[in-house]
Amino acid sequence: MQHRFVTFEGIEGSGKTVVAREVHRAVAAEGPALLLREPGGTAVSEEIRRLLLDPSRSEIAARTELLLYLASRAQLVEEVIRPALAEGRSVVCDRYMDASVAYQGWARGLGEALVRELNAFTVGGVVPDRTFLLDLPAAEGLARGPARRERDGVAAPDRLERETAQFHEKVREGYLRLAAREHGRIVVVDAARPLEEVLDVVFRNLSALFGVQLSG
Repeated sequence: MQHRFVTFEGIEGSGKTVVAREVHRAVAAEGPALLLREPGGTAVSEEIRRLLLDPSRSEIAARTELLLYLASRAQLVEEVIRPALAEGRSVVCDRYMDASVAYQGWARGLGEALVRELNAFTVGGVVPDRTFLLDLPAAEGLARGPARRERDGVAAPDRLERETAQFHEKVREGYLRLAAREHGRIVVVDAARPLEEVLDVVFRNLSALFGVQLSG
């Protein structure tokens, strides 16, 4: 099996974390594979994650937020992703560079072009072979929050989850703008459909990418 770098994107509650886990399980059954998340994945990046998602840190400015995400990403790329790919391991990541374009570039208003340029510096050419955007309306995604937090053992919404529905709809808009621009890499999947149907679409696409039949 060919090794690949696959990422999953979407608004809060889109189901990307669950789908990423299922994909990693299927890929790992065929060859060496890592499952990562952003922000996180290294000791440094996990510390940054705790700061970024802390609901008490409402004072974090938009530019500070962007730079913290980029710092976390840079560490993950250099410490984990680049070496793994060089060793012939596949990488499945729950969020990556596109999240900054949608959240900070578009929804925070910092500018998509600026964030794409900073991303290019941050990842140093380590770009996903395929990205799945799990798309659904913000209201539906946010409505899934309580059940998702209960499943994951999380007591309260994090700093970003506490943003308004309008903000999250703006994030969705940013993702869709990006997908239209990079339709060769980004596959938009209707995440309002049942999980089994979402996984079927993803696995059929990835089977062609990896050159082996993948299934849940």
